[in-house]
Amino acid sequence: MPTLKYPRAIEPLWHEWDRKALKCGLRHTVYAVNGDQYTGEWLHNLKHGKGTQVWKRTGAIYRGDWKFGKRDGYGSYSIPDPVTKEHKKVYTGWWKNDQKSGYGVRFYPSGEHYEGEWSDGLRSGWGRMYYRNGSIYEGQWLVDQPNGQGMLRLSNENRYEGSWKDGKKHGPGKFFYLEKGQLFEGIWAADIPQCGILIDFGRDEAPAPPPYPIPKIELADPDGVLAEAQAMFDNSNN
Repeated sequence: MPTLKYPRAIEPLWHEWDRKALKCGLRHTVYAVNGDQYTGEWLHNLKHGKGTQVWKRTGAIYRGDWKFGKRDGYGSYSIPDPVTKEHKKVYTGWWKNDQKSGYGVRFYPSGEHYEGEWSDGLRSGWGRMYYRNGSIYEGQWLVDQPNGQGMLRLSNENRYEGSWKDGKKHGPGKFFYLEKGQLFEGIWAADIPQCGILIDFGRDEAPAPPPYPIPKIELADPDGVLAEAQAMFDNSNN
């Protein structure tokens, strides 16, 4: 007796069309409804690999690495100059999950630029900022602000070395007045010096030293002052 063979379920044609339309591996150019354009590699219909994205509304261009539809890896982001219409780089460096992350260089419209580490699109880690007024800050950053240990060198070569918090001098630090040949060492709070000492530092080589050197201040009986302070401290604890 012959064996009956039942026909297999017929697969809808749109399944086959989907497989053929699936962008994977090869380079394709795709236009979005809003006019944005992407040319590059794909994986399962997501931008993945090397590719270039052009945003129609702003004219911005990103060239670099993609991972599952987001900028991830090394790439550069540029925008057109409003006058010349030529593209100028805004950021070149590393990305993660569509945000600046890792080492990169950022160029600002004012002419300032930053080179250093980033996290979640913000300056965080070690970095160097070149300001429009000629000042340079080099040191630690946190959430887009100088935070930790760093040095700010002013355009006149005076500089501050020490602690920072929320973009301001905060904690122990030293300020070198090189044109006067003086050094202030003390404690800052929110950019304001609270206490410290001012001494001559390279006075003979300074271009504009004050007319008189800073006199040395010494205690007549330092051991006695120390003993008295220790006694007052001991009494306050009793």
